[in-house]
Amino acid sequence: MTDALERLGRDVVGRTRELEIVVAALDADRHIVLEGPPGTGKSTLLRAVAGVLGVGFEFVEGNAELTPARLVGAFDPARVLNEGYVADAFMDGPLVSAMREGSLLYVEEINRVPEETLNVLITVMSEGDLSVPRLGRIAAAPGFRLVAAMNPFDSVGTARISGAIYDRVCRVAVGYQSLDDEVAIVARHVDGLDAAWVEGVVRVVRATRDHSDLRTGASVRGAIDTALVAQTLGALRGQAPTTPGVARDAALTALSGRVRLREGVSRTTEDVILEIWDSVFAPEAGSGDPGKGGAPTGATNSR
Repeated sequence: MTDALERLGRDVVGRTRELEIVVAALDADRHIVLEGPPGTGKSTLLRAVAGVLGVGFEFVEGNAELTPARLVGAFDPARVLNEGYVADAFMDGPLVSAMREGSLLYVEEINRVPEETLNVLITVMSEGDLSVPRLGRIAAAPGFRLVAAMNPFDSVGTARISGAIYDRVCRVAVGYQSLDDEVAIVARHVDGLDAAWVEGVVRVVRATRDHSDLRTGASVRGAIDTALVAQTLGALRGQAPTTPGVARDAALTALSGRVRLREGVSRTTEDVILEIWDSVFAPEAGSGDPGKGGAPTGATNSR
């Protein structure tokens, strides 16, 4: 188990505590729900754990269209007409596939799943088996566990998870990572950018989460996209990615759709993003040292 944690530490930035808890819970044959804001690496963490532990992984996207039939599976109508309701005519859904193979069933955004579909999961978690009409009883093979992720209840489109679900899972709270961890995550996705400037971009993104005018801030994905768009936009304009005009346009493109204004705020998301951007980068504009404190290279140049 220690070996697995060491390998996970190379694949996942930070998250040592969460990795230990998830691995321990799975080893104890428990079902798990990871709860946290979007972009905190819940899916990445679970996929990495499944890969390192060498267990199967059935992915299900949680949404209002996930009916019990889509989760469980259904009979092929054409084969039923020719052969009747035989076992071979049944097309396994992700739940049945995971149960037969003893795999992890990963349900993303479980609190967007309709209640009738969740009731199917409750039965399987309680009894370890499932009765399918005209097919019979399916028993979960050893190793089958539900691992799910969910955003906080106040996120748009989410609903409260019933106590019956919470009573059958181990809950792991997943928050945003530290500044250093988020800088390291962005650095894995971009090459050739000034490290201080990348840190500044991460600071901008982190500031959106606490701004008084914003109800929802951006995740580290916003910082990754800002850096990547700045690189390609700079190349298109024949300028450095850290040139103020390039960098600000990249930030607006990457972040304006990710943040949400609070009710009653008359400003635009672009106004808020530029305010935050300038609060991080503009104080250094006149320092004459482009590598200091996160100021972008060429910060005093015009667009």
